[in-house]
Amino acid sequence: MYHNSSGSGRRNNNNAIAGCGTSSRSVTETVNGSHNFVIKGYSLAKGIGVGKHIASETFTVGGYQWAIYFYPDGKNPEDNSAYVSVFIALASDGTDVRALFELTLIDQSPNAKHKVHSHFDRSLESGPYTLKYRGSMWGYKRFFKRAQLEASSFLKDDCLKINCTVGVVVSSIDCSKLNTIHVPESDIGAHFGMLLENEEGSDVTFSVNGERFHAHKLVLAARSTAFETEFFNGMEEDDHDVVVTDMEPKVFKALLHFIYRDALIEDEELYMSRSSFLDSVSETFAAKLLAAAEKYGLPRLKLMCESVLCKDISIDSVAYILALADRYHATQLKSICLQFSAENLIAVMQSDGFEYLKENCPLLQSELLKTVAGCEEEFSGEGKCRSVWAQFSDGGDTNERSVRQQTWENGAERSQSLWVQLSDGVNNNDDRSPGQEA
Repeated sequence: MYHNSSGSGRRNNNNAIAGCGTSSRSVTETVNGSHNFVIKGYSLAKGIGVGKHIASETFTVGGYQWAIYFYPDGKNPEDNSAYVSVFIALASDGTDVRALFELTLIDQSPNAKHKVHSHFDRSLESGPYTLKYRGSMWGYKRFFKRAQLEASSFLKDDCLKINCTVGVVVSSIDCSKLNTIHVPESDIGAHFGMLLENEEGSDVTFSVNGERFHAHKLVLAARSTAFETEFFNGMEEDDHDVVVTDMEPKVFKALLHFIYRDALIEDEELYMSRSSFLDSVSETFAAKLLAAAEKYGLPRLKLMCESVLCKDISIDSVAYILALADRYHATQLKSICLQFSAENLIAVMQSDGFEYLKENCPLLQSELLKTVAGCEEEFSGEGKCRSVWAQFSDGGDTNERSVRQQTWENGAERSQSLWVQLSDGVNNNDDRSPGQEA
């Protein structure tokens, strides 16, 4: 949409121009973004009830938060669970947000005939859709017949994949765009990635459990101080072979991928939840890559691995992940684990992971109690953290003993006494399952 304005002045007797033309441009366009939503365990989600949904994580497009809602039993009671429903919802505050949408159900067969509902690249009679307020939704009550969906290649290994693209409509007056040159995103990672793949000019070879990887000393040294020390301060110049004995080949491959491309390797195992193997958190791909990042001094890779592991924190897993974070100095992950444990202390203390923590990482107990004390102070100051004493009185006192919060001048004495009382309360509660409230 364009709007132009111009003005001209009179010429004087000397034919001089008294005024000059002006112009402006109004630009209306969409700011686009996409989100992939994977629904695992579809058969377990069935029966949740008509009108009840499973929500994706929120994602940001055009300055607003959005979420995908999937209704396994349908949104409309009149359909009697004959259809599944899919909607996109405005998940943040907003008034009259105008947007275009595209919902795609991914065909997981080699034919890849995706089911696409799109409003991009076509004229809509009433223009883009308007979402009036937070919680407003757009989508399809009858997105797919459930019987047909369950017999189709859209459902594979009890898993559905949905992609949603949102285009938020924005308008602006922008004169600078009249004369601009588009600069593409940096592709240095792609170029260095090709250097790694082609092995051209490689001058060092790593032997990792029988597999060989060719790389470039200068690239590795530029990215990692550990490699810099190894190659230029600790090795002979003609030493071109390095044996790595403490790492699996797939982990070392992912390490090199990050060093050259500055991105995580695309490997499903990296993002796979291991909640069924909680006592083996340290054996997950993400944990092993975190250890490699710590060894070679790659803080950005460490944060990426921390982010992956953070998504698997639960009552049962938090103690194991906390121990892992402490071992590899993953400070942000450790802080989140401590806070989560403090806010869910009674349930965490009843988990198998907490026994592992007490046996293998006793020093973390005091750190956890300091976090608990911090939560208590926040609670007393009308913070959001739930008081541990409230947790304890709710679920950890089967003998009807009175537990009163006390004040200690010495923080260590307070922590020790708190630990004894809480441990005693939990040990008298063995007949309840972990996390169950009284």
